[in-house]
Amino acid sequence: MRPALLSVAEAHERLGRLFDPLDPERVALAEGAGRVLRRDVVAQRAQPPFDASAMDGYAVRAADVTTGATLRVIGTSTAGARFDGAVGPGEAVRTFTGAPVPPGADRILIQEDADRDGDAIGVRADRDERTYVRPAGGDFAQGARVEAPRRLNPSDLALLAAMNTDTVAVTRRPVVALIATGDELVMPGETPGPDQIIASNAFGLKAMLDAAGAEARILPVARDARETLSAVLDLARGADLIVTLGGASVGDFDIVRDTAVARGMELDFYRVAMRPGKPLMAGRLNGTPLIGLPGNPVSAMVCGRIFLAPVVGRMLGLEAEPPTRRGATLGHDMGPNGPREHYMRATIDESGGDPIATVFERQDSSLLSVLSSADALVVRAPGDPARTRGDRVEFIWL
Repeated sequence: MRPALLSVAEAHERLGRLFDPLDPERVALAEGAGRVLRRDVVAQRAQPPFDASAMDGYAVRAADVTTGATLRVIGTSTAGARFDGAVGPGEAVRTFTGAPVPPGADRILIQEDADRDGDAIGVRADRDERTYVRPAGGDFAQGARVEAPRRLNPSDLALLAAMNTDTVAVTRRPVVALIATGDELVMPGETPGPDQIIASNAFGLKAMLDAAGAEARILPVARDARETLSAVLDLARGADLIVTLGGASVGDFDIVRDTAVARGMELDFYRVAMRPGKPLMAGRLNGTPLIGLPGNPVSAMVCGRIFLAPVVGRMLGLEAEPPTRRGATLGHDMGPNGPREHYMRATIDESGGDPIATVFERQDSSLLSVLSSADALVVRAPGDPARTRGDRVEFIWL
């Protein structure tokens, strides 16, 4: 008797247990974009490191700013060249944006509120009363911490640079070996025979995995023979994850599982209650996690979105969370769902505020053109009843 299909949630949990965070490496800050920080970063200095002017104007004592008052200009403070002295009663220092505010001054009289006459300024009546002083440490103090783990974005890199950090400890990129299987496949640019098709899955998955932070490598196509598949599996040695495409179903020529088991794979699970993507399998091959994806292009890409991207996150030191589900209003009627969780290609229209989901009529797992036109997957629970326009549904961005 065939074992019951695994739920998507349980498959997520069991996949997460197959992976551990990889070791960190230190890289130049300029190379840190998109990498996952693995060690906290501590600010080496405060920002700003001194009281700084927020506007062009004059550094003065607030007590001296009264209508009609005349103040004597005693020097200039610019960004990178501070005034070497202090501001006393009745004095002012010409100050530019970003420049240090001299001791004794506690506000900036902006230049629009001062009438300059030689070395003196007069204070206008209709002045701006804001102080325009950025206090030392107002952005962050020395010792402030950016905590790991986190995926570094451009704003993070700017912050770390301001903290005087030149290198960061990040998780090394997981190496993922992609192996397409099947006598029917040829690589793009080759001339297919009359019964062959172009291998496409690996290229979409490589782009997806690279964007998630991995380094995906497309290996040669493995033909439908154990010796050929074994030879390509040998090429995958040293990878942190092996992903096979096709050959994981239940047909006469589906040999990935049997070949991998014969080579020592410890099979963790096989077949998941989802559509598309039912023939998903996972285990460890001589200590290396191996995930077998279906051969149908859309099935492979959907499984990549649902399962592969999260486990890459796990290897990078993040939580292996399933893709975030969001809510939308269904834009049309839909029939009932079958016994498996269904990930349906759809488009989401947010032009009116509330997202409106339109599910494509054609959901065959071979239709890459439909997948290319979609920007989301509407998720339907097993046995979900028929839906009508206006019902709420859940979706995942592609």
